[in-house]
Amino acid sequence: MTVIGFLSVAPVQEGSMGEEVAKAVAALDEFDVSYETTPMGTTIEADSVDDLFAAAQAAHEAVDGDRVSTLLKVDDKRTSDQTAREKVDAVEEHLGHEAKRER
Repeated sequence: MTVIGFLSVAPVQEGSMGEEVAKAVAALDEFDVSYETTPMGTTIEADSVDDLFAAAQAAHEAVDGDRVSTLLKVDDKRTSDQTAREKVDAVEEHLGHEAKRER
């Protein structure tokens, strides 16, 4: 089974959050998950919900600050092992082009 999550972890602070967000992303390396970081969050793929939650918790705890905001969205499609890439491929097939555009 593949469980896909979208994780956003950030300290509530003024100025750049890059250093703290990097700590959250680095924490994922300790787990048997795949991930891809984007400007708005990180997509994570794991074999189980427990693995996904453990990785997300570690990412949350890795961020320093008086206040940390974390959002985790989970797609637990129990009848399929569809990967995140396959989900994007399906959308791109219907679009007829890549699902991205630069201006």
